Amino acid sequence: MDRTRTYAIAGCGMMGREHMRNIALVPDARLIAIADTDAGSRDAASALASALGQSPAFFTDIAGMLGTVRPDAVIVAAPNYQHFDIANLLMQHGVAILLEKPFCTTVDDAVTLARQMRDYDPLVWVGLEYRYMPPVARFIERVQSGETGAVKMFYIREHRFPFLEKVGDWNRFNRNTGGTLVEKCCHFFDLMRYSLQDEPVRIFASGGQDVNHLDEQYNGETPDILDNAFVTVDFSHGGRAVLDLCMFAEGAEQQEEIYAVGPIGRLDVTIPAATVKWSPRDGSGMTIEAVETPTDALQAGDHHGATFFQLQAFHHALVDGTPPALTALDGLRSVQMGAAAQQSIATGLPVHLDFSQTGEKLA
Repeated sequence: MDRTRTYAIAGCGMMGREHMRNIALVPDARLIAIADTDAGSRDAASALASALGQSPAFFTDIAGMLGTVRPDAVIVAAPNYQHFDIANLLMQHGVAILLEKPFCTTVDDAVTLARQMRDYDPLVWVGLEYRYMPPVARFIERVQSGETGAVKMFYIREHRFPFLEKVGDWNRFNRNTGGTLVEKCCHFFDLMRYSLQDEPVRIFASGGQDVNHLDEQYNGETPDILDNAFVTVDFSHGGRAVLDLCMFAEGAEQQEEIYAVGPIGRLDVTIPAATVKWSPRDGSGMTIEAVETPTDALQAGDHHGATFFQLQAFHHALVDGTPPALTALDGLRSVQMGAAAQQSIATGLPVHLDFSQTGEKLA
């Protein structure tokens, strides 16, 4: 069977170009088209394509692209606030979709889109790729095997650099991004759900914009995006999770640290150290497992190989007709959790969640 499949990319900014580099690493994946309204982004993508040996056609809009070429799949890497409209346009053309995070910027749009995608036959995959960082994937595998016992405490810390500059500075305002805890942290809420195989019932958060972007002005407006937060999540089976986010901590040795603790012991994973540590309670001593990521996957992006391994899995599902590992429901839940955390910060109150009556199961 011919396993070749053709791809187009909607949006060729930083993330779109990361997808270009990773398409070049996936056997039988061929990039045939790119659409972006920004000339500078198209020029950068054209130069990269030449370096990678790719020869996509370039378009200024997605509708024009789909009227000219027929890709098997489209990767959506456009600004967050465009995801809902682009996904609806793509579904009119019957192509497979890899939709970058966040799924949408509002809960209402996310609910609507998830419902629309229930009846959409082609493959739909939401790009919550942090599951695919090899060290994190190994950590989750060990957590889900029951090594710690039933997880009672789950902790994620990301201490990192501020948001990067984007075309038109769209990522400086909540109305465009969904808010930091949707835009950035949907990844982490997905990791909580997936690792624990459980749904949240209550979220309480505290956060603010205390350091970054306060001296910036765009058309007379000061950015309003959070740069730090603590988020506590209670899950239905009794587990608790915490997100500790700081976006003015680029000097930290480890950008991400995750641990799970149960009655038997504690598992930790750190990025970029790429180690999984096991600390049992029985006094037998800590063990450390180093998890390797191929150099070409590391060099092809800024997500510790996750973009490559997710794209590889997406391609296999596209060829073999298997279900997506990351569904529209996963995308919806990650937006709902992020929006609840944003709401909790705004109101100073916990937000209660009830997904038990939806009839939907964990993907």
